[in-house]
This record gives sequence, structure tokens and C-alpha cells, in this order.
Amino acid sequence: MGFARTYAVALLGLNGHVVEVEADVGGTLPSFVLLGLPDATLKESRERIRSAAKNSGAPLTPRKATVSLTPATLPKTGSGFDLAILIAALQASGRCGASGDCVFLSELGLDGSLRPVSGVFPAVSAVVRAGHRKVVLASENLPEAELVPGAEAHGFEALSEVLEWLGADPTPLVKPPVRREVPEDEPVVRPRADLADVVGQAEGRWALEIAAAGGHHLAMIGPPGSGKTMLAERLPGILPPLEAQATHEVTAVHSVGNQNSRVRRLITEPPWEAPHHTASAAAIVGGGSGIPQPGAASRAHHGVLFLDEAPEFRRGVLDALRQPLESGWVMIDRARASARYPAQFQLVLAANPCPCGRTGGMGSRCTCSSRARRAYLAKLSGPLMDRVDLRIAVPKLSAADLATRQRAETSAEVLSRVTEARRIARERLAPWGISTNAQLRGTHLRNELRLPDAALTSLTRLLDRGETTLRGCDRIQRVAWTLADLDGCGTPRAEHVDAAIGLRMKAGAFS
Repeated sequence: MGFARTYAVALLGLNGHVVEVEADVGGTLPSFVLLGLPDATLKESRERIRSAAKNSGAPLTPRKATVSLTPATLPKTGSGFDLAILIAALQASGRCGASGDCVFLSELGLDGSLRPVSGVFPAVSAVVRAGHRKVVLASENLPEAELVPGAEAHGFEALSEVLEWLGADPTPLVKPPVRREVPEDEPVVRPRADLADVVGQAEGRWALEIAAAGGHHLAMIGPPGSGKTMLAERLPGILPPLEAQATHEVTAVHSVGNQNSRVRRLITEPPWEAPHHTASAAAIVGGGSGIPQPGAASRAHHGVLFLDEAPEFRRGVLDALRQPLESGWVMIDRARASARYPAQFQLVLAANPCPCGRTGGMGSRCTCSSRARRAYLAKLSGPLMDRVDLRIAVPKLSAADLATRQRAETSAEVLSRVTEARRIARERLAPWGISTNAQLRGTHLRNELRLPDAALTSLTRLLDRGETTLRGCDRIQRVAWTLADLDGCGTPRAEHVDAAIGLRMKAGAFS
């Protein structure tokens, strides 16, 4: 009878913690005791482990086996501990060789097959940071693990293959089915919708370019069919590719958040999330039982979160976005654990002017009462809209607009200007560790980046009349800096501030 130790990983949000899996085999009657704050899924692993060991030709010893997951105070959830627990138990009973500091991440099937788990990218990243190199996991997770620099990943199909790799000689009773080999995904760039497809809507195109250049939030109001959704879907196509750090953050979020798909390549394009208006608060900001999972806001990290028909979302769901819009993080607290997920996204809202959608439409008559119109847009609360930098009206197109033959700029042409504006902003903002004008704080705007009084005349009058808040003043100045960057100016002038005011205040229905 003996003692052995292996290693696994517990994920809390995107933070991985290496867990020591200690196994002790005693001389008393057969039993299997699992310690260390396991959840219900992990407690069920005892029966999976027994069957997997037996069917792989290496049954557990008929003695008492005690397995402890250390640190004991850290919540452990999921089936990714199965392989580490079984290897530790077999090593303690002398059935296989030592594995050193190797980390095991896999679920076990009853037939001894290795099943993939989610969250491999952040888990393996934590393994490397903790000083471990070797990782053993299911073959389906191997491409994702190999994305982590410094990791020595080994993928296997069955437990018997892992035991042979550790020097054992098992005789499987059940041979796991041969899985059809799926070729690795080629790094295909998804075709983006092009701005050249948009007819008319000059102000909408301009606002989209400003939003992309400065990372600003955008709200659009207009009748059905005016092109709000069409404009929003073209925003990712004029956003620059993600930088290295952002690529790893986005890949880690999608590794944890997409339970039904495997990450096979680094995500280098800004993500796009467009949840349906029936989505719950947990679906948007994250949640769930046990360890909270990321929601659409986190999956849109460094990308776009588009809420079409925004007033149709529940008021509580919309207001739940206020905190991540300010901080760039979502903190989800539950009884068992708390999880922190990044959520630095661009919010794009689209709304009809009223429930029937005919207000402001040419040749149509609204059937909604004034009370119904007020109640409809009141779901977009003042505190939420105060955090949106750009608010524009998207009018319905006329026959003359449709008949125009003027060439529209492509997304590639707009992207070149956006990329140059972002370069200018990044160089200016580097001392504060930020990269876009939307991240500027009020302290920056009132000190190092304070504009001349002559440029702020219109903004000062707005504030004195109570037509905007101090937060609104800051957001107007952020947009003014973006307009100056697009124009190649060193500092915003009065016309830039006035244009920023118009882009925030013109859509009166949002005010």
C-alpha cells in the first residue's frame, strides 16, 4: 500500500489553479473517498473511474483509497479531474509508473476512453505559468493545448494508451470505439459584410467609422427597414485585427464559454455577439449554478455586442450592462465561488422609435399613443444611455436614395482610416496604458488632455443648462478626440467638439 501525487487544474473564471491530487491506499475494506470540496459532477467521478480502470485492464485495488484535492478550500467542478484521480490511485497501488510533474486534464468514459473538456486554453496557460510543462489530455483537446507557448501536450484516445505511456502493461477488457479522425480546421477568415452594400445613410456610415476608430458605444434609432441592423453587422469588418494580448484573452474566454465547440486556432478577429431579445441576464452577463460561466458580454470581449430591438430586452437585463460598460469586467458572485470575466466590448443598440415602428417613416402613420411611445423607449434607462457616446437617427430611405449611383466606400477603405486613427490614439495614450479614446478617464480630460476653453464653449453651455451630465461631457470630449484623430489633427478644435455634441444629442428620442 502506498501514496502518490498527480496534478490537475481547477478553473475559477479564466484563472487556472494547479491542484495536487494526492492518493493514499490503505489496508482496510474496499472504499473510495474523495476529499477537497468536490461538486456533484466530481463526486460522480468515482464510479466513472472504477469502470474505466476495470475496462482498461488496470482495476483499482480492493482496498480503501483516499484521494484528496489540494488546496481543499478551492472549489472544484467538472469532469476534467477524472484522469488525474485515476492515475494517482493506480500509482499509489503500484499499478503504473510515476508521472512526475505531469498535469492530467480529461474526462473518462466507462469504456476507458478519454473525453474532451472545456477551458483547456486557460487551464494549460495556468499550467505553464505554474512551472509545469507536460500535459496529458484527450486527442480532441490537443490542438487547443498546442496553442499555448511552452506547453508539451500529449493527446491520447484511451486510458490504456496513457498507462502504456507511463510504463504499465494493461490488457483492456473493452476496446474504446475508433473515432473518425477529424482534420484540423484551416485558419479560414470568415467573410465580413462590406460597407459598400449599404445604400445611402451617410451619417450612419460616418458614426460607424467614428465608433470603430475610438472604440465608442453606438445607439441607432429608426423605423423598420431603414438599415440599422445592416450597419451594425458591418462594424466588425472595419475593426483592426486583435493584438497579441487581446488574442489570448478572447481565445481563453471562448475556450471556457463555448461548451459545444473546440478551439483549434487563436481568435484574431474581433468577436461578434448578437443575442436574441428574450435572453436572460445570466445569458448576457454570465452566471449559472456552481462556477459561473461567461455570457455574451464576455464572449464579445474586444469585439461587438449588438442588441437589436433593444427596448424589447427586459429592463433588468439592459441595466445589468451598466457596470461592465464602465469597468470592462463582469464580476459574478455565487454561494460556492466568484468568477471574474473580461467584458471590454463595444455596445451597439438598435431601436424602433415606437412599438409599431412607424413614427418618422415616410408615408406611414403611427398607431401608438404618446404614453406607449414613452414607455417603449423608457426601457433604455437614462444611466444606460448616458454611457453611450454616439446616438444617431437612421431615417427611412427614399426612392431617390435607392436610385443614386454614387459609389460607396468599401470596408477596406474605411478600415485603413480607422487603423491610422487608432495608431495615433495609441501613441498618445501609451503613458496611461490604454489604447483607445473610449478608455479615457475624466482625470485625463481635465488635466493632461484638457482642451482649450474656446473649444469647449458649446459644451460648457450644455452643462450649465443641465442638458448633459459630467459623464456626458467626458464622453463628448472622447468622441472629439476621435474626430481629431480621423482628421489628422493634433488636438480637437471647436468644430470637432460641436460635431461630437451633434452625434450625441441629435437623436432626441434617446435623450
